[in-house]
This record gives sequence, structure tokens and C-alpha cells, in this order.
Amino acid sequence: MKIEALTVFPGMFDDVMSTSILGRARERGIFEFEAHDLRDWTHDRHRTVDDAPYGGGQGMLMKVEPIAEALDDIIPRTPSCHVVFFTPCGARFDQHVAERLASQERILFVCGRYEGMDERAYAYADECLSIGDYVLTGGELAAMVVTDAIVRLLPGALGDEQSSKDESFATGERGGLLEYAQYTRPATFRGQDVPEVLLSGDHARIAQWRRHDALERTCRWRPDLIDAADLTAEECLEAAVLIERYHGSHTPEE
Repeated sequence: MKIEALTVFPGMFDDVMSTSILGRARERGIFEFEAHDLRDWTHDRHRTVDDAPYGGGQGMLMKVEPIAEALDDIIPRTPSCHVVFFTPCGARFDQHVAERLASQERILFVCGRYEGMDERAYAYADECLSIGDYVLTGGELAAMVVTDAIVRLLPGALGDEQSSKDESFATGERGGLLEYAQYTRPATFRGQDVPEVLLSGDHARIAQWRRHDALERTCRWRPDLIDAADLTAEECLEAAVLIERYHGSHTPEE
């Protein structure tokens, strides 16, 4: 997979793309990354990428011309380029979207700045995403977040291939529940003990405990995930009891 970003601050990506899982995956050739400087497609002495909006208003908008020229140049370089813009109008990014994007051969993130960009630039978008209902200074951080979520799903990126399937929000064996609580040594710390079952060596009991703990943690901290979780009929009833305990009345959909 190749991941690219069109940005006015290409240097922002250097450390992130060379550190930890992303850095190791990049070194092993699991994915390629390239940041393009939008200012390379400007034609004035000041390399201007923004201008005042028509109709007035605060702030500056990113101009459509350099974005369009950059995309006209970058997109045809290799086939199957999936262009993603970040905007509050975009679909909410989640694990399902990450799994879908991980199947792409090439992704190009267009990173906005200032008060946004000329609406005509969005004509190039294959899809628009938002990573949450809050305001960031630019799309670079959003591109890094999405890249991290995608790369973790690529074969060989993690040391244990089961890891990406056994995490919170994963659509694999946990069925959309939060991850269960985990512990390591020491077995006792300041009066708090590791659950006895985890020390038992009984893998069936451990798996049962982890499933129950994942269900309880989801009901307590993210009950909004329960309706979409893959639960048995018995677990649906248990979830209803747990949510009633923590939050008041709620009946998960079956």
C-alpha cells in the first residue's frame, strides 16, 4: 500500500511515519509514505495557498488552483488512487472505515488548513471523512490518525496477527465490544490483585472471563456500542441488566 498526503507542512509527518509500528512497517516495505508540499504547485513569489473568502468573513480559505493542479499531477502517477479529504461534513471515521481503507492500494489524504478550503476542491474527493466533532488546526493530524489505524491492519504490520483482531472496536472475535481489562506482574499491587482466573492456566475459563469483562466494560463506558455488537441472546439480556445498573433503563436491540 502507498499512503500520501498533500499538505502545506510536509515535515509534520517525519517523526510519526518513522516511529514505532509505523516506522517498522515502513522499513519492512509493508507500506510507503510520501508527503507532497502543496506550495510546489503555486506560481507567485510568496507561494500563496490561501486567500480571503468571497462574501467576507473571518480567516482565510485555501485556494482551489494549487490543490487542483497538485491533484492533476499526483493522481495519475500510479493507478487506483483513492482521494480522501477531511471536513466536518465528512463521514465519521471508525474501525469499519479503517478496515475498508486498508484494502486500498493507494490513498491520498488532502490536508486542509486555515478556515477550510474552496468548496470546488472537493470535486476531487472520492470520500470525505471527519475524525470527530471538534476543531483541529489542520488535517495533518487527522491524516496521521487514520494512517495509524489503517497500517495496524496491514498483514505483517503487527508482530502478532491476532492483535488487530482482538482490540477494542474490532469487528472480529470480540464482535464490536471494548477490549477486556489486562494485567501483568506483579500479581498484587498496593492492595489490588489480578483476577484469580487469569492465574489459573484454564484457557476456557480465561476466555469466558474476558468475554464477560469486555461486555461489562462496554456496557459501563460505551453503552452506545451495544446495539451494534455481535451478542448472543443471553448476552443481550446480561447487557440490559448491566446498562440498567450503570445508566438506567435501556434495552439492546436483538
